Amino acid sequence: MNLYNDVAMVKLHKKMFQELTTDELYELLRVRSEVFVVEQNCVYQDMDGDDQQSIHLWLTEADRVVALARVCPAGTHMKEISIGRVITTERGKGYGKQIMLHAIDAAIEHFGATVIDIEAQEYAKGFYENVGFRQSSETFMLDGIPHIKMTWRRV
Repeated sequence: MNLYNDVAMVKLHKKMFQELTTDELYELLRVRSEVFVVEQNCVYQDMDGDDQQSIHLWLTEADRVVALARVCPAGTHMKEISIGRVITTERGKGYGKQIMLHAIDAAIEHFGATVIDIEAQEYAKGFYENVGFRQSSETFMLDGIPHIKMTWRRV
């Protein structure tokens, strides 16, 4: 008997780059390309050399990726530990918040994070504020899209 028939069963996956299977890596890169390049019409080099040092997290529902993020150690993508490539393929279901909370936990657990930086698309400021980030820069353009730097501090 399923007591959660109205709640989707979501599974968290968390792996270092070297632990990813080729199928997992392909699917993560496919989803990133689908959202960032195709959906947002933004041509840029997604494979930036930071993936190899990062923790990759993703949520699946019925074997489909519904959210993903990566956690980069300090000194790779940014000076501080950072979270990036945050994607939800189905909006409005809480997957984005779930993946961000798991990413913050992974940053603390694996890298001892007390400060985490992100480069957020400006329109998503409220979303990131809801998980504890605060704006820490003026608006800047990145790949033709307005962004802001946001910072999370452990209390």
